[in-house]
Amino acid sequence: MNAGTTEEPSEDSAAPHDPYAALRLRDFRFYLAGNVLAIFGRQAQTLAVGWELYERTHSPFALGLEGLVQFLPVAALTLPAGHEADRSHRKAIVMIAMFTLVCCSLGLAWISLAKADVGLIYICLLASGVARAFLQPAKASLLPQIVPRETFSNAVTWNMNGFQMAAITGPAVGGQLIALFESAWVVYVLDAAMTSVFLLLLAVMHVPRHVGSSGPSSLHTLLAGISFVWRNQVILGAMTLDMFAVLFGGAVTLLPVFAEDILHVGPSGLGWLRTAPAIGALVMSLVLAHRPPAARAGRTLLSVVAGFGMATVVFGFSRSYPLSLAMLFLTGACDIVSVVIRHTLVQLLTPDAMRGRVSAVNSMFIGASNELGGFESGVLAAWLGVTVSVVSGGIGTLAIVLVAACLWPELRRYGPLTGGQNV
Repeated sequence: MNAGTTEEPSEDSAAPHDPYAALRLRDFRFYLAGNVLAIFGRQAQTLAVGWELYERTHSPFALGLEGLVQFLPVAALTLPAGHEADRSHRKAIVMIAMFTLVCCSLGLAWISLAKADVGLIYICLLASGVARAFLQPAKASLLPQIVPRETFSNAVTWNMNGFQMAAITGPAVGGQLIALFESAWVVYVLDAAMTSVFLLLLAVMHVPRHVGSSGPSSLHTLLAGISFVWRNQVILGAMTLDMFAVLFGGAVTLLPVFAEDILHVGPSGLGWLRTAPAIGALVMSLVLAHRPPAARAGRTLLSVVAGFGMATVVFGFSRSYPLSLAMLFLTGACDIVSVVIRHTLVQLLTPDAMRGRVSAVNSMFIGASNELGGFESGVLAAWLGVTVSVVSGGIGTLAIVLVAACLWPELRRYGPLTGGQNV
């Protein structure tokens, strides 16, 4: 690591910060608008799937199985998908994957309308997991192709800002639609429509074709992303910290149980519980967008993950709806800072020819933390109860922060989060 990663730049020499730099780019505006709509639909659908599964089975294990079914394709296919993203046209991969997701959403709508077997829901989720395994590496690698390096951190912040706006409105609208129609089918149709809009916007975007990897595929080229991450201790530490934090702090999967059996707030209340982390993240992302990139990125990352863990512990013990909303708000505020730092580090410290494979490794880490974390939370809740599951997860997150701070001093000492850094 060169000295530039641990020293703060002089305030006198720093250029004025333009909080809207990325938004001045046409293709980024198209990307952002489409991404927000697609995420809006996905967030609403995620809530609908959780509500329908618990409504029809009343089993926390069924909620955990939802995460496992979506994790398995990520674990099996993400590395080959990342390799393909480095060899082929990334825009085409994204469009094919998104078309598949549209079909899966329409399948879920039919299952809900026909009251078909619950097992068919898992089949649709498995197919969508396959599509997302190919979507995430290509989509993550696409953004640096349409945004200059010097404004990339700003683009990530606005992208996360849009994500949180969608995550706020998606579950809230989804919960209200379920309450209105007394069924989830309309939410699945909504997701299909929103994803289709992103497809159309992507079709008119100008995305330069990257120089694909040359030479025949081999085990060495397939595993090159893992090798790169293993050698780069800053990226490895950031990915590992995020993975285990969300793996242990997976309270979101169990929100249908809290809404129905603990807080007694119904589907509308569930929508607001799912929305609260996104509101916290949106508020924090607006703050981040109007501030220069983090000057002590490593310390900031460790601090916000610790805050995420503490808020999760309090949420697990809470029997008050307002307090539960407040703690979920804090988890979202802490999480967005972690996401912006990690995603910026991964993309800026990775050569373009490697971005697909490194993004695939990152997707595996995130997929493991979200889907596998949901499975872990569901199993533990079925065994020991939801309170033990959530509280122990928060405590585990705090322990991971201590381990990461000791194990990766390069991450702890990492300095300003700017485009000119190299490791």
